[in-house]
Amino acid sequence: MRLGTGLMIGFGHGMSKVFQPGHFGPPEQFVQGVAKMGFPAPTLFAWLSALAEFLGGLLIAMGLLTRPAAAVLAFNMAVAAFVTMLHAPFVSSGGGASKEPALLYLLPCLLLIATGAGRYSFDFLWRRSFERPTG
Repeated sequence: MRLGTGLMIGFGHGMSKVFQPGHFGPPEQFVQGVAKMGFPAPTLFAWLSALAEFLGGLLIAMGLLTRPAAAVLAFNMAVAAFVTMLHAPFVSSGGGASKEPALLYLLPCLLLIATGAGRYSFDFLWRRSFERPTG
């Protein structure tokens, strides 16, 4: 779950907001959308959102700094679901915009905040390296 969610957020959503053919950084349409939401310094906030998705997704996939990355992404997805898509339906049956994608990423982020990365992660190896041997 952690690997799939992290890779889909990082590469599926974040990478397209950071790296585009012939352009580096958030697309102008994304910056304009952030400005319409009323955020100050919309270019800065668009960068922060794009980097949260790209780097946060990769960190989650690796299981490195999982809880902080998941917290940042949970905030990002909550803004997407409840600010950006405020008037959109929860589920779109006609293929239009909806809250569903943001909510589907928000839920695993909340789970990762609560449970951590698990045994097969860099977080687990790092935490284990600080444990004292018993006996």
